[in-house]
Amino acid sequence: MGKGRMSVLLLLLFFSFCSASDQKWRKAMISTDKGSSMMMNRVGSSILFPIHGNVYPTGYYNVTISIGQPPKPYFLDLDTGSDLTWLQCDAPCVHCVEAPHPLYRPTNDLVPCKDPLCAALHPPGDYKCENPEQCDYEVEYADGGSSLGVLVRDVFSLNYTNGIRLSPRLALGCGYDQIPGSSYHPLDGILGLGRGKASIVSQLQSQGLVRNVVGHCLSGRGGGFLFFGDGLYDSSRVTWTSMSQELTKYYSPGIAELQFGGKATSVKNLIVVFDSGSSYTYLNSQAYQTLTVLVSSEAISEHLQNFILLISTDIYFLKLDIVTSCLVVFLNNWEYNNN
Repeated sequence: MGKGRMSVLLLLLFFSFCSASDQKWRKAMISTDKGSSMMMNRVGSSILFPIHGNVYPTGYYNVTISIGQPPKPYFLDLDTGSDLTWLQCDAPCVHCVEAPHPLYRPTNDLVPCKDPLCAALHPPGDYKCENPEQCDYEVEYADGGSSLGVLVRDVFSLNYTNGIRLSPRLALGCGYDQIPGSSYHPLDGILGLGRGKASIVSQLQSQGLVRNVVGHCLSGRGGGFLFFGDGLYDSSRVTWTSMSQELTKYYSPGIAELQFGGKATSVKNLIVVFDSGSSYTYLNSQAYQTLTVLVSSEAISEHLQNFILLISTDIYFLKLDIVTSCLVVFLNNWEYNNN
C-alpha cells in the first residue's frame, strides 16, 4: 500500500473487488495452445489464479505468474492498494532482498518517459523527464518499504478459464533498489491491482482482453483464488457496494463510523480503504484508543478468564472464524441493476 495512508481506517476483509464499464468490447487477437491466433469476443472471459498463503500464521497471500521469454515463474504479493507491478530486477541490482527465485532479467523494451503509463505513476506536474528514453519510478509503502527502478514491457503468460492461452506485453517495474518494510515477505515482487492505468487489470482491459473486473476470495483455512474479468461470478448472488467517486485513487466505499457490539461509538467520518497488501487492520489514533477501551471494558464485564489483548500502538489483528466469505463491490461508474 502506498505512502500517506496511515491516517485512514483500513479494513482487511475477505473480499472481491469488481468494476466494469458499459463500453463495447472490441475483438482481440489471442494465441491458442498451438501457437496460432484467432479472433474472439472477450466479453465474459476471465483469467484465474490460485492464491497461496493465509492470514495466520503466514500473514500474507501470493500468486504465481510467469513472465518473460521464455516464461519464468515469480511469486507476487497481491496489492489492491497500489497500481504498479514490479519484480526485483538484475539491471544490475543495487539493493535486492532475499527472494524465492533468481532476479528478473529485463528486456530492452523500455517504456519511454512520455508514455501515458509513466505519467500515471507520478503526480500531475511532479515528474520531469531526465531521460526521455525511459520511465523512472519510485513507489513507497505504508510499512516503510520501497522500490526504485525503471518501467519495461515484457510478455505475461496467462490462461483464460476456457483453456486458451494468451501472451500480452504488459508494463512492469524493473526494481533495482529495494528497501524492505516492517511487513516484508520473501517474495519476488508486487502485483499491483489498484484503480490506476498502470495496474495489470487496467492494461489487460485497455487491450480488450478482459473487462475491468478484479476479485479475490480467500478461505479461512488458507488459499483461495484471484480472477480478472467478469465470467466467474453469478451477479444475482452478489451484494453490490458502490465505491467512492471522490476517492478515486483507492478502493473505498467512502465514509464510515466505528460500531462496537452493533452500537454506535463517538468515532465517525472514517475513510475506509480496502487493501489486500496489508495483513492487518489499521486505525487512526482516535479510533484505536476508543476500540481498546471498549474491548477491555467488555472483557472485564464478561469476567473473561485468561483474556489477553495483544495490541501495539498503531495496529490490531482480528482473526475471524469464517471458512469462506466474499464481499463484492463495483467500481468506475458502473451501475448494476438486479431486476
